[in-house]
Amino acid sequence: MDVHYRVDGDLGAGPPLVFVHGVGSGLEAWQGVLDELPPGRAFVRYDLRGHGRSPAPAGPWNVDDFVLDHLRLLERLGVGTADTVGFSLGGLIVQRIAVTRPEAVRRLVVIGAVAGRTGEERAAVLRRLATVEAEGPAGAARGSVRRWFSEEYLAGHPDAGAEVVARMERLDRDAYTRAYRVLATTDLADDLGRIRAPLLAMTGESDIGSPPRMSRLMADRTGGRAAVLPGARHTVLQECPEPIAKEIATHVR
Repeated sequence: MDVHYRVDGDLGAGPPLVFVHGVGSGLEAWQGVLDELPPGRAFVRYDLRGHGRSPAPAGPWNVDDFVLDHLRLLERLGVGTADTVGFSLGGLIVQRIAVTRPEAVRRLVVIGAVAGRTGEERAAVLRRLATVEAEGPAGAARGSVRRWFSEEYLAGHPDAGAEVVARMERLDRDAYTRAYRVLATTDLADDLGRIRAPLLAMTGESDIGSPPRMSRLMADRTGGRAAVLPGARHTVLQECPEPIAKEIATHVR
């Protein structure tokens, strides 16, 4: 399957930065971060299967389906290795790529991603999956706005909650559910020791689903580094593009 993608910059200028977004989003989610990154590198971003302008093949899906889509895109672009950045579901996908195809990942950045869920955390995400299955993406979003956005951000951006719910209403319900099921049922904590790429894991200080403990676990098991974004919850690409770009630029230079 061929995903829809965008390339900014010259792919001949060296290993590109490849960005993988989260569930229910699209390649445009990275724009704020890209605007803050220094020039000189090619940036590749794409819509996950079932998102944006990418096809939604019949399900069910698993994390390796997303990995194959990613590797297929690198092959189409003639890219052998890349600095690879993933957010949320994208963070799981890039972990799996680094485990199964280490030659494809030069340096790895994982943002707002899970690893080592506790029993309570597994139960909570499965309850959210049940809500998605029963109410669709918009129904799930209505109950998650204050879990995704910090109070400070919502105070300064009072329309943010309504905007994300409206966006979720436009999603392909079946595709979103398939993708969310992968997010809810995948945990690669036991495989982290197989990652050889230098790893940076970061998350929001108050992210409930992807708490700082998980980023520190990823860093500890890979010999990498963890960074915590003060005051932020899950929507860090929207709330914190400048510090995220700074951390990425330092890690991949």
